[in-house]
Amino acid sequence: MFNSSGKFFHFLLLFIQPIFMTSNIAIAKGALGNIPPVALAFWRWFFVFLFILPFVYSELKKKKMYIKSEIPSLFVLSFTGFGICGAFPYISGLTTTVTNMGIIYALSPIIIVLLSAIFFHEKLKFLQLIGILTSFFGVAFVIFKGELENLIYLIFTYGDLWIFIAAVSWAIFSINLINWKSQFSIFARFTLMSFMGALIIFPFYLIEEIYFIQTTFDKNFILFVLMASIFPGVLAFTMYTKLQQFIGASLASLTVYLMPIYGSIYGMILFNEQLEIFHFYGATLVLLGIFLANKKYSK
Repeated sequence: MFNSSGKFFHFLLLFIQPIFMTSNIAIAKGALGNIPPVALAFWRWFFVFLFILPFVYSELKKKKMYIKSEIPSLFVLSFTGFGICGAFPYISGLTTTVTNMGIIYALSPIIIVLLSAIFFHEKLKFLQLIGILTSFFGVAFVIFKGELENLIYLIFTYGDLWIFIAAVSWAIFSINLINWKSQFSIFARFTLMSFMGALIIFPFYLIEEIYFIQTTFDKNFILFVLMASIFPGVLAFTMYTKLQQFIGASLASLTVYLMPIYGSIYGMILFNEQLEIFHFYGATLVLLGIFLANKKYSK
């Protein structure tokens, strides 16, 4: 499992990676009033593409004949993982809290288990099904703030819905990323998806510019685009890839458990958010559900 000489480094990386991964939702909230959400999503992926391109250019040039055949899969992956998951969290940040976003987005592993059962006929164990229901109940508890009246009258914050859709889209992206093989290395494929993700977002960016909010290209624009590109973009992806190589995909997926915790920390420190009792109960149910749904059982 762990190499003795690198055990401490791998253990440390397991806790550091979700700091950068979760920073995306903090950036989404911090960008409010500084840069429009769709503009941030577009420029983020365009800059990620520029950052990584020099390192994979020779491979892309060598394997350029495969790009055309992989465009359909690249489009779906880019649309779900870079388009929807690129813009929706930033739109979510306009109306909901970082704490809510962290808890709701942590639902994505549960949705992966559910979609795998539906589309790839993976048999669900009884406790896995309990885990799925538990996590969804936990998210509903957060969305409706633990109030039955809010559930009955469907009173909720629209930002919670945006981030929920992003979690579903990330699950779809993750399943297809695993099942669709590619001729390109992980980083070369990531570069192509970043470029195509920017292309997919571009028309919506123009609509936002013309009809809604215009981007001000100032120091705040540079600051938030660079933060979104480097921390949750390049660094989080690189660290997660290394974790998968070092300790395997199953253990690497444990980083998701820390998202609600780090999201709450970001919210309290950076935005003076208050933890409510429904946050505690909701996060507990979500994490318990993730544990049950991803636990390996003997057949």
